[in-house]
Amino acid sequence: MKKPAKFATIRVRRAFGPVVEGEALVSDEGFSPRYDLDRWTGQISRPGHALEGHNLRDKILITPSAKGGIAAGWAFYDIKHKGIAPKAFVFGVTNPVMVQGAVFAGITITEGWSRRPHDIIKTGDVVRVDPKRKTIEVVKSR
Repeated sequence: MKKPAKFATIRVRRAFGPVVEGEALVSDEGFSPRYDLDRWTGQISRPGHALEGHNLRDKILITPSAKGGIAAGWAFYDIKHKGIAPKAFVFGVTNPVMVQGAVFAGITITEGWSRRPHDIIKTGDVVRVDPKRKTIEVVKSR
């Protein structure tokens, strides 16, 4: 693995949950746990989605937006209970229902960033999300 890029830290506006570290799964497309995800396998299953075929299990999902309402919020608890949830959701923009769902499920969640993660984090990089410090750091580049 390559060394992480210099200044590979992103600050987030809001964050909740434990510190987690894992492989990044990065998309330029928003994410809906109800419509984009097979909630039995953890795989992105919506045809044409930028991450179609990728599995969320134990990943750090980085996406510009959370899509969905009430049903999407409870879906986080469902996938956590089934053992197929990501370690964290890193959203550019989210909504209260999604935040509530992640908090209830015990999944780390962040919103907003000081710079676009897609410019320095690639799928397969290992990142650390630290909600208390409100940071996302590249630990290892793929």
